[in-house]
Amino acid sequence: MTTKTKWLVYAIGGLILIGAGVSIVGEAIVRKAAADPWFWIGTAGLVVLNAGVSVFGQAVVFRSRLT
Repeated sequence: MTTKTKWLVYAIGGLILIGAGVSIVGEAIVRKAAADPWFWIGTAGLVVLNAGVSVFGQAVVFRSRLT
């Protein structure tokens, strides 16, 4: 796989994970406001969000190698 392909895959994957993480955290906020169990879904949302930031950070590394 070329560096450009890796950059595209990691960038898109990172953005998808960031968006999913934010959505899951939002769901936890809604559940907390409704006095429903929210801790584990909120924790999972933060894990997905941080994974997305990490993957996107790796995409930045690949992008810097292209120049």
